[in-house]
Amino acid sequence: MVNLSRYTLRGMATVGALAGFAALALPNAQAAQTSSTTKTAATAATATTADPAIPNGHQPIVIGNPPAGDGLTTKASLTNVVRYNRLYKTGPITPSKCKEVNVSLRTYTGVNQYLSQLFRCTYAEWALPLKQAGAAYKVAPKLVVTTARTINSYCGTVTDTAFFCAYNGRSWIYMPTGQIISFWKSSPTLARAYATNTLAHEYGHHVQWLTGILNASWQRQRAFSTYAAQLEESRRRELQASCLGSASIAANKRYYPMSGGLYQQWVYVVTNSGDQPGGVRDHGSLKNHRFWSFAGFNASRSYAVAGNCNTFNATSAYVS
Repeated sequence: MVNLSRYTLRGMATVGALAGFAALALPNAQAAQTSSTTKTAATAATATTADPAIPNGHQPIVIGNPPAGDGLTTKASLTNVVRYNRLYKTGPITPSKCKEVNVSLRTYTGVNQYLSQLFRCTYAEWALPLKQAGAAYKVAPKLVVTTARTINSYCGTVTDTAFFCAYNGRSWIYMPTGQIISFWKSSPTLARAYATNTLAHEYGHHVQWLTGILNASWQRQRAFSTYAAQLEESRRRELQASCLGSASIAANKRYYPMSGGLYQQWVYVVTNSGDQPGGVRDHGSLKNHRFWSFAGFNASRSYAVAGNCNTFNATSAYVS
């Protein structure tokens, strides 16, 4: 977690004040979430045997521009980049048909094997939508699985949390093993669900970065004059990453598979992730985190899945 009032992003150019930004109505695909979906989520969440706190990841950090794709809209206005990005018009995410690795997550070796397989699967799933969006779809982040509590990266030092770092055309996803191993000791299924969801979320930031959304959102945030507006921008960014991550998980759910106890624990994770009472309001409420996670997970393959994750076109109530 990071206090945005004290956080300074290195290497980002100062931008002028933004004018005329007003949240629009929630897209139909998002507003169509039914009460039955909410009841299912609540039922599955309470069916878990574990009741631990689910930590938020660190804010994604970007220094420099993403690699140029064939049709990125990064030269458009910042608002157009985040709100009308070509990513939202892309087709369904491609199932990787990868299967979950059957290993114990009690050790670094097991966690590394598990995450490395999931990482390769996620890369394969996002290739086509990123290509359709005009992004540099062949560029993959480097996965760093580490036992270290404190991580030194090109983007600075971060402690006890997963995070995404982009620096001068390259990117990294850092995944500490401590939390996953800790969950495994109390509930192996929860550990699997948490590891899966966390990596998918961080990869969602990579998708944002390649399409220009991440850089544009940070510039918008720096330009807002009030702390409240800056926090709302952060929540839009984080909730979108969760939605994109959930969409990629769902794309491969037949093969992984995301069902039964694993699905119930995944529901627990997304239902209990978000801003905690008394904490910084930079990731979104528990209610909205669940909403956007299900908006991605339940997206029909008959329309653009990523388009179901346009948090920048949602009213403030949906990103509170």
